[in-house]
Amino acid sequence: MNTTQTMIIPLGLSALILSAMSVFYVGESEKVIKFQLGEIVKSDYQPGLHFKIPLINNISAFDARILTLDAKSERFLTSEKKNVIVDSFVKWRIRDVDTYYTTMGGDQYQANLRLDQIMKDAMRGEFGLRTIKQLVAEDRGELRQVLMTKLSPIAAEYGIELVDIRIKRIDLPDEVSSSVYRRMEAERQRVAREFRSQGAEQAEQISAQADKEKEIILANAYRDAEKIRGRGDAQAAEIYANSYGKNEEFYAFYRSLSAYQVAFENTEDTMLLEPNSDFFKYFSKEQ
Repeated sequence: MNTTQTMIIPLGLSALILSAMSVFYVGESEKVIKFQLGEIVKSDYQPGLHFKIPLINNISAFDARILTLDAKSERFLTSEKKNVIVDSFVKWRIRDVDTYYTTMGGDQYQANLRLDQIMKDAMRGEFGLRTIKQLVAEDRGELRQVLMTKLSPIAAEYGIELVDIRIKRIDLPDEVSSSVYRRMEAERQRVAREFRSQGAEQAEQISAQADKEKEIILANAYRDAEKIRGRGDAQAAEIYANSYGKNEEFYAFYRSLSAYQVAFENTEDTMLLEPNSDFFKYFSKEQ
């Protein structure tokens, strides 16, 4: 191998290495900054291959996807001076990579710390304006919108875009929960007593009305029965009178038989009468 060939191989390798060092790739989910001797010279790169000057330019890549800050549970005071434990999270991404790098050093951990701080400051102010009932019962979308409106301009100062803020849970501390549960239990008992009292009152009214209607029905029935009985007695008397007028002797005999039936119904009774009394006249052979 001659001297020329010996020199070509290292030069070729050097050129290949320099070419590789002169090219960098920007992915779809990345934002890239190109530095020249430590100074930012460009950051608006589109995905694909780009060039740089070896040893003079260096590249820093940052995750451009939506990132999540899962905040630790924090206590906040409501307008009633009651503690609530809030569990929340924030969705964010890099909007201006230059500002993000100069303010946060491009450190995602530092960005999460700063976002956590400003979010909790804003939430502390908003929770202090609301009662526990409002926080639990009302639509949380309104609170989310207020927080987004307040925090988005602050986050933009750090090159960050807020995508979403969500409150996952709002819990009461144990000491507050027990007090609230006792108050809720007392309230439910009061409502139950009120319902029972109203039910008893309505039951008394229904019972009184039923008794009144019963008495009216019985009175009407007795009245109608007496009328019917009176008409029956009148008809019976009329029939008896007509029968008596047609055959007085048969009528007297029939009435005597009815009297005998009633008088001798109980065999243990004793009657003291004269044999020739009118009661026994139909027992006489002369008849």
